[in-house]
Order: sequence, then C-alpha cells, then structure tokens
Amino acid sequence: MFISSAFAQTAPAAGGGDMMSSLGSMLPLVLMFVVLYFVMIRPQMKRQKEARAMIEALAKGDEVATAGGLLGKITSLNDQYLGLEIANGVEIKIQRSAVVQVLPKGTVK
Repeated sequence: MFISSAFAQTAPAAGGGDMMSSLGSMLPLVLMFVVLYFVMIRPQMKRQKEARAMIEALAKGDEVATAGGLLGKITSLNDQYLGLEIANGVEIKIQRSAVVQVLPKGTVK
C-alpha cells in the first residue's frame, strides 16, 4: 500500500565499460595524492634540503641559535659536534643538528 515494490537491478555486463567506470572512480583518489604531494611533501623536502645546506655551511665564528634556545658563537667544528661559546670563557659542545638558525654578525655580544 504505502511502500512501492523494490526491484533489483541487473549487474552490468563484463567488458570495456566496466574498466572506464573503475578508472573514473579512482580519479579523485589520484588527484588527492597529486595535490597532497605539491602542498605538503614537496615544500617539506625543500625545507630539509635548505636546513642540511645551512648545517654543512657552518664556519668558525658564526653566531647561531640552537633548538634549545641557546645563542652563541662557534669556536670549533667537528663532523658531528661543534663548540659553542655562550658566554666569556664558557664553551659547550653540541650536535651540529641542534643548530636551527645562523644569526647575523654582532647579534651575540
């Protein structure tokens, strides 16, 4: 009375039309990954490359800021570590990867 009869639909025939519909349904997923690459992954790789170049270019006498917030002047360099003078006569040894920014000359007095 109130509910009309429901009829099952027939399954689509196997053939070329099925392949096109599956490609069409995958298109939004592929587009999402392309957008994700250009919006998130590519800029992050660029920042990592710049940070690596900055750490490799450190030289004695550069003034730097560390990840812990320490400011100082580089007094010695090693492959993995560097000496950082944070006050007159106070020198600490930190990892090169702890350096997050090279400061302009004269910032640390």
